[in-house]
Amino acid sequence: MPRTTNGAVELEFEVLGDDGAEVILLVNGLGAQMTRWPGLSEALVERGYRVVRFDNRDVGLSTWPQTSYTLSEMASDAVAVLDAANVRRAHVAGVSLGGMIAQRLAIDFPDRVLSLTSIMSATGADLGPLSTPEVNAALGQPMPDPRTDLEGYLAASVERARVIGSRRNAFTDAEIRERDLLAFQRGYNPAGSVRQRQAIAADGDRTEALGRLEIPVVVLHGEDDPLVAVAAGRASAEAIPGAELRIVPGMGHDVTPRFYGEFVDAILAAARKVKS
Repeated sequence: MPRTTNGAVELEFEVLGDDGAEVILLVNGLGAQMTRWPGLSEALVERGYRVVRFDNRDVGLSTWPQTSYTLSEMASDAVAVLDAANVRRAHVAGVSLGGMIAQRLAIDFPDRVLSLTSIMSATGADLGPLSTPEVNAALGQPMPDPRTDLEGYLAASVERARVIGSRRNAFTDAEIRERDLLAFQRGYNPAGSVRQRQAIAADGDRTEALGRLEIPVVVLHGEDDPLVAVAAGRASAEAIPGAELRIVPGMGHDVTPRFYGEFVDAILAAARKVKS
């Protein structure tokens, strides 16, 4: 796959679809590799769009920095990927941390973003606890090291996914194991998630800056999200002028194929508003 650089950071990316089509840039969440987008990417290509996806810094096959960085730097990584793909402006969709990066991208580089779809994400405003006690307890437990206990790691991955994921139309255990085995084999970097969380915290509250956006925005959030409560989605929509809020019953904090239709519809709704 192609690679590009942003300063000292190398970024692994992939481009799908016809060269002449409008571009949708997909930005993934905390510790999540671009391999988490299969099916959804292809669905967008089938609808006539070109898809660009990449590994964030500290994830997968992109550089794993050993020092801290900012959400703005992560947004500039996305710009470097667009440059390498010869894309001037794109529709941008981000999930969870990816939604925060997408928000920061729209704030810092407004001339590069045609529309924004912010998915199961937040503005950084202090809304009180956004995760349930069950989620906090589960995520507070150390994971087995897959280099020495792969079976224990995969079993724990299933348990974590069950705690944060959708109660309805969820992944099967086999799907979770296959997904997380691939992620481990491709690039296992738990320290990267720690640095990404630090970047989230350091970015602070984006509410005021989001209020200055002048692009079509759709905010998509699961009604049953136990990791980033639906209140964060409502706050995101309230912060952005003209944003459309879509709340999906039964959806938790995951990108399960059973909800691909809702994801695709939200992304395309934002994109089509540019043309209207």
